[in-house]
Amino acid sequence: MNRITGALTGLLLAFALVAAGAEGTQESGTPATRGGGRGNGAGRGAGNGLGPGGGAETDAQFQAQLDAILAGVPVSDLTAAERDTLLAMAEEEKLARDVYAKLYAVWNLPVFNNISASEQQHLDSLVSLLARYGVKDSVSALPAGRFASAETKALYDRLVASGSGSLGAALTVGATIEDLDIADLQAAVAATDNDDLKIVYQNLMKGSRNHMRSFYGQLERQGGEYRAQYVSDAYLARILELNRETAVIDDPDYRL
Repeated sequence: MNRITGALTGLLLAFALVAAGAEGTQESGTPATRGGGRGNGAGRGAGNGLGPGGGAETDAQFQAQLDAILAGVPVSDLTAAERDTLLAMAEEEKLARDVYAKLYAVWNLPVFNNISASEQQHLDSLVSLLARYGVKDSVSALPAGRFASAETKALYDRLVASGSGSLGAALTVGATIEDLDIADLQAAVAATDNDDLKIVYQNLMKGSRNHMRSFYGQLERQGGEYRAQYVSDAYLARILELNRETAVIDDPDYRL
């Protein structure tokens, strides 16, 4: 994937740094086998992780609005690099979906279930782009926890293991995944001049910013904190100072 090999080392370092604090955090959620963790994910950004594209009321509405926008955008040539990035982003969205589903099974905290469903919509949007360009989808049909890339599989295993240790660590996993996802989407937008790719990436990035707000708010409620690992400190601060984003983005060069 775009940055997945380097991300493995960076994420493990991030979890090592946060481990001591996470272990000492008061937890409102408990492992699912003990039946707790019924929080709604509210917090900074007032998010519970709902909203596939960060604003449309349902998955179907979001995709319909996005499809309507893309219908007016011509299909351009797709370079090998753009194809590889598209497949890489699909695998990254699947990684997020599968990790959150696993952590929901552990902690029974709705924010993980809600955002896992949102990541499925992100993946569906990318699969639609693959079909638009006639690129074989080698990602979405793989079972949960399985990936085309060995590096992604190793990262999935480590993220799940880290997030299963404590609720604080699980929420840190969520914030870190969204941090990486936003940074990779920023790079993807900068690396293409195809407006349809940019528009989809912009909407996925908006969704990831909303997810970050949800995880960050939950982490704050647990007495924890999160520091940017991939986006700049200034960009993370900008995300957190704004309310949840709602409208579907139709500007390929949109800036927060």
